[in-house]
Amino acid sequence: MSDETNKPSASSSSPKIGDTRPAPQIGDTRPSTGSSSPVVPATPGTSSGQGGNRRRRGGRGRGQGQSQGGGQGQGGQRANQRPPDAPVEASAPEAGSLESVGARAKGRRRRGGERRTRAQGRYLMCVHSTKEATHIATLEGRTMVEYTVAKAADETNQIDGNIYVGRIQNVLPGMELAFVDIGIPKNAVLYRGDISFDADDVEGPVRNNDKRIEQMIKSGQTVVCQVTKNAIGAKGARLTQEVSIPGRFAVLVPNSSTIGISKRLPDGERRRLRKIIDEVKPERHGLIVRTAAEGVSADDLARDVTSLSEKWAAIEAEVAKSNQPRLVYRDLDLAVRVLREELNDDYRGVLIDDRDLFEKVREYVLAVNPELADRIEYYDREVEELPLFERYFVHEQLHRALDRKVFLPSGGSLIIERTEALTVVDVNTGKNVGTTNLEETVFRNNLEAAEEVARQLRLRDIGGIIVIDFIDMENKPNREAVASALRQALSRDKTRTQVFDISELGLVEMTRKRVNEGLLESVSSVCKVCDGRGFVLATGL
Repeated sequence: MSDETNKPSASSSSPKIGDTRPAPQIGDTRPSTGSSSPVVPATPGTSSGQGGNRRRRGGRGRGQGQSQGGGQGQGGQRANQRPPDAPVEASAPEAGSLESVGARAKGRRRRGGERRTRAQGRYLMCVHSTKEATHIATLEGRTMVEYTVAKAADETNQIDGNIYVGRIQNVLPGMELAFVDIGIPKNAVLYRGDISFDADDVEGPVRNNDKRIEQMIKSGQTVVCQVTKNAIGAKGARLTQEVSIPGRFAVLVPNSSTIGISKRLPDGERRRLRKIIDEVKPERHGLIVRTAAEGVSADDLARDVTSLSEKWAAIEAEVAKSNQPRLVYRDLDLAVRVLREELNDDYRGVLIDDRDLFEKVREYVLAVNPELADRIEYYDREVEELPLFERYFVHEQLHRALDRKVFLPSGGSLIIERTEALTVVDVNTGKNVGTTNLEETVFRNNLEAAEEVARQLRLRDIGGIIVIDFIDMENKPNREAVASALRQALSRDKTRTQVFDISELGLVEMTRKRVNEGLLESVSSVCKVCDGRGFVLATGL
């Protein structure tokens, strides 16, 4: 604090030479007795209805004496009292005064508010690019809720969404599937339910519900198919003949009469879009309107449908060139695809630390969603002090997401174990000893565990069969409340899930659709010493 701040001003009520009155002290609730301060007459427009001292808001006290006490607490004795003849309108405060500090703080808040209104939203997406893969982290506030690894696209990795010309290698009636050569080292799999066929092409008399796979397709037959799931482990990629081309607002289903509208849209919006579909739907093709189409105009939807129709025309021309198994259409890069599926007003920003990827993403967003283009930002690694993932604590949260033990806020914990058949989640109280009784302690711990389990399944991208071992609860309403909390938490997950009620043993059986290989498998490799078993046999055995 400078010396000038400590010097009393002309309007200060500090004691003068020869004055025997006690000086105001910190904590006084009103000016000292016998103060000779002039009474300020009430003027029109003043905030005080009394003719005495002006009251100020925002400090630790509301009276003049409190303002003086607050000034002394800061090291000064300035009264900051408005002169009687000063105008009511605010004037520029002196540097170092309480009014000056308040004005500067108010200005900072106003500027901060302008920054927040420029880009508000629940989520922030951080995209970090390396030579081997692109890592995409989605943050809700400061907490990471999703993590996606997009490996460098080649002929065998990240092929979901691609369209191929394939040749049936062999048909297995006992398994109701066929292996298809699509031009990659490992054959893909086409299940009976994913086969599209014309009833006139089926050999022999069949009933509607009794179509055998060997009657639908034959070995050596050429088919146009699309990859719906990447190869996971020893399983080949999964195919479908129901080809679809997704856009920003709609999905084109070629050679189909399908018409659909996202169930997430309100009824009024669904009725409006249903009228637009009749105008923009191509002849011979089906159309599915996505959730992102909410509020878009008929012209925007028509442009999206026209673009998809042109893509399919180009694919048909490529298919007609040759019957050899090969790729005829490659979907967008995963980073762009994620934005196509997810980017909306809920995202306050997308930070990308690779210049080429930034330009590609921004160009795409400018084409389909120009109003959100300003939220795509380039994070320059050379200018910024910290790498992108370190600045937003992604690395720290990623390492915690790979641990088998997860701690709960109250002191409990989860143990997550992956097996070949299913994933098991064990709920423990740990250090949570509660305050009332055992049933209440267990119930509160299980409620916390239900929220955390849903978050961990989404973050770790765990799919397949999942068994959750909650702590036993005696009261049936408590068990139902925990199951309801789990379903509610899982409703925020875009991946389809199915949850059953808690059994008498406290177990919950559920399924989550397996789309990718999972977070642990995407960022790690199997140990060559123990072959992934987690222990090493003693030597000499």
